[in-house]
Amino acid sequence: MRVLLAPDSFGGSLTAAEAAAAMAQGWARAVPGDTTVLLPLADGGTGFVEVLHTARGGTRHDVEVTGPLGAPTVATWLELDGTAYVESASACGLHLVGERTPATATAATSRGVGELVAAAAEHGPSSIVVGLGGSACTDGGAGLLAALGAPARDADGAVLPDGGGPLAGVASVDDLAAVHARLGDVELVVAADVDHVLCGPRGAAAVFGPQKGADADTVADLDAALAVWGAVLAAASGRPDLVDRPGAGAAGGLGAALAALGARRVGGGELVREVAGLDDALAAADLVVTGEGRLDDQSLRGKLVSVVATRARERGVPCIALAGQVDLSVGEALEAGLEGAYSVSADAGSVEAALAEPAARLADLAAGVAGRWGARPP
Repeated sequence: MRVLLAPDSFGGSLTAAEAAAAMAQGWARAVPGDTTVLLPLADGGTGFVEVLHTARGGTRHDVEVTGPLGAPTVATWLELDGTAYVESASACGLHLVGERTPATATAATSRGVGELVAAAAEHGPSSIVVGLGGSACTDGGAGLLAALGAPARDADGAVLPDGGGPLAGVASVDDLAAVHARLGDVELVVAADVDHVLCGPRGAAAVFGPQKGADADTVADLDAALAVWGAVLAAASGRPDLVDRPGAGAAGGLGAALAALGARRVGGGELVREVAGLDDALAAADLVVTGEGRLDDQSLRGKLVSVVATRARERGVPCIALAGQVDLSVGEALEAGLEGAYSVSADAGSVEAALAEPAARLADLAAGVAGRWGARPP
């Protein structure tokens, strides 16, 4: 039996490559006669560049940029076949913030992503693909635009401090033409893992703010600030529908800023599927095992697990998921194309036990699942 292991990263505990390796180790322990094929994947968030580099090669570029809270950090972009792939999470990722509090949620910036885009543009690519997801910021991409030459300003014309909180006082943004001049003729593409809008109940602050440290009051403040910022961006870009565009709320609103620059949006999981060769791998598989840190309703909104499950179902290949936590019903999983969904934390006895040794616990779960699914006839 040929088993394709195609997981996303498991939050901050395992990269996609580490998760695939752990699954393979556990599967081989239980069913050594099966052939496991490792194809770690991503959907635009954490691990985006690593996955593409592993699958296709290319040249990695490490650049020192401004981290989410202002301290320098090293971020990565990939040069491949004339295209630059930029991983926003490497510059402003949630994993770069230690203790997540309302203060960090308010202050976190996407400035480093703009610096990374600028560094990639200097190499003259035909297009720049910005992978969105896993960010610590909720600044609507104001930091990115500032780094590219179009800062946000208050009513007195003063440049606003970095972060989402100060956007409550935004009155204007510098001419976006300066950004276009800096980037030249390069095509901008957004690889987004979610389709959320900029603000409101399905917006960046309401949906993702709590995991970034925002309490209820901070979520409300950030959402109000994004609404003001969205109106300014819409006017400056001539795109009146900007706030309500699917994906505008991705990565704390980075999607909105990139849309204001004319970026074309594609599904992150679908892009990685194509570049990494998922379809060819599925054609040779008898079973597909995917996974991520938390399997919930967000997983079904264009994220990697849903992409893998959908493609597998189209080809008649059974697909199951192993996840750190599973918050889907059996019916929801089946509807998404998953014939089984298994939780590491449930298998380990608690979330704490699962996180204490994430690779070992994932391997244990894979071994148990292999006992049920392994060595099945094609």
